[in-house]
Parts: sequence; C-alpha cells; structure tokens
Amino acid sequence: MLKRTSVLSLLAVLGLWGVAPPALGQALVPYVLPVDFNRLEEQGLVLAQEALQLAQFQQYEVALERAQLASQLAPGRAEIWSLLGSLYLQLDRVDEAIPALDRAQSLDGNNAGVMFSLGSAYFQKGEYQRAADLLERGLAIQPDNAAALFDLGNAYFKLNQYPQAISKYEASVQATPEFWPSINNIGLVLFEQGKTDEAIARWRSALEAAPEETEPKLAIAIALYSQGERTESIRLGIEALEQDSRHADPSFLRGNLWGNRLMTSTEQFFQVPMVKALIAQL
Repeated sequence: MLKRTSVLSLLAVLGLWGVAPPALGQALVPYVLPVDFNRLEEQGLVLAQEALQLAQFQQYEVALERAQLASQLAPGRAEIWSLLGSLYLQLDRVDEAIPALDRAQSLDGNNAGVMFSLGSAYFQKGEYQRAADLLERGLAIQPDNAAALFDLGNAYFKLNQYPQAISKYEASVQATPEFWPSINNIGLVLFEQGKTDEAIARWRSALEAAPEETEPKLAIAIALYSQGERTESIRLGIEALEQDSRHADPSFLRGNLWGNRLMTSTEQFFQVPMVKALIAQL
C-alpha cells in the first residue's frame, strides 16, 4: 500500500537514489540532484493506471493514494487530475473533488467527462443550476451519454423544471434503452405532477427492464395504495421492503429524489399495520 512518500523513498522508487555524494574538501560543495522529469511523469502515469485498476475493484481508498501521488509526479496531465477528482467524488469528498476537476478542466477545456464529473459534484453540493450548466456543456460535446443525460434530468427535477427533466430522461432512454433509472425517474416526475396512472406505467416499465430493483416496485405499491388498491399494493410493498430494507428509511428515499407528494403517500403506506410491523423488524 502506497501512502505519502518521503523524498528519499520516492527517489529510490524512481531510480534516482544512489548517486555518489560530492567530495568533501574544506567546505561542502553544493550538489544538485539531477531530476529526470520525463521519468517522473512516466511513473505518475503508471501509478494512475494502477489507481484506475484498483477503482475498478472498488478499492477506492488505495486508488486515491496512488492518484494523489500520480498528480504530484505528473501535474500537467489532465487525465490524472480527472481521475483524482472522480475518486474524491466516489468517496463523497466533494470539496476536494472540485479543485482537482477544475485543474483537469484548465488543462483540457473540451473534455466532456470532466464537465460531467464537475456537474455531479455541484449537484451533490445542492448547486443544481450550476450542475445543469456544466452537464449541458459536456453534452454539447458528447450528446448521447445516457448517464450524463440522467444526471441532467435529475438537476432539472430538483429545479422543479419538470418538462425539461422528462425530456432529458427520455433522451437518456433513447441513447440506452435499458437504462432503467431514467425510466424510473420519469415516474417520479409524473407522480409529482399528479399523473399517477402514467407514473405507475413508467415504474412497471422500469421493473420490466430491471426486475431485481426495489425502488420501482415500492413506488408502484405506494401509488396503488394511494388509489385505494390494497391487496396488490401491500403484497408488492412488503416484497420490496424485504428485498432491500434501506427503502424503509424516508431519508434514503428522499436521497433518491422522491418528491413531496410521493413521500406523503409513502408515510401513509408505512402506517399500514402489516407494513408498519415489518418495518419495526427490519
């Protein structure tokens, strides 16, 4: 495991240690250690590749250490700063992610991925308009990125710009038809607009695309209950909560963009005796 490396050990790693010391006479003659900057950058790129591989195995803390060192060894490489910022985001260290991503953008101003990551960072900070602006800029370069379109839809949803949100979610599905989160979130928007039947239809489509997912199943249950359908709603709701108990936590649901109208219906559904008893056991 690499941590912050001392100057001496770093020189050893880079093959720069072991240089003969200057001869001593009546006074110490200053000696400047020759630094091969190309070698430093090469080592930085190797560390960045290791960090990327570790991130793919979700070893984010170890990956971050390598990326941090890589950014010191190769400070002029935009891709390394982008990787570093993305790892900070993965670890919810948003305030550290933004300067790294800003550095990446200053080195490569037309990188859509950097703009997408910055948009995600500002979304997490609650700066939804700024997030939307950055995501729009990135999509001008890479218009068919389903995940970025989804993020942009979320930003517009938080800004209460429902038509724009649905438009971006639909564009995301058009780019990647199996991208169920966008289908699901169209349902969230429609329910907030009072279009319960249309919302249920979208959630059923999301569940068809991803049968193992809990959120659309629970949303269907709650929407059906709000319409007076007791049998299927309770069955589906209990099945969903047993599948993933995190969905019994209202703060978790709000974090997944469940709006006020849906949360009101959720609170009512959670008071159903069978559901309330289950939640108490989770």
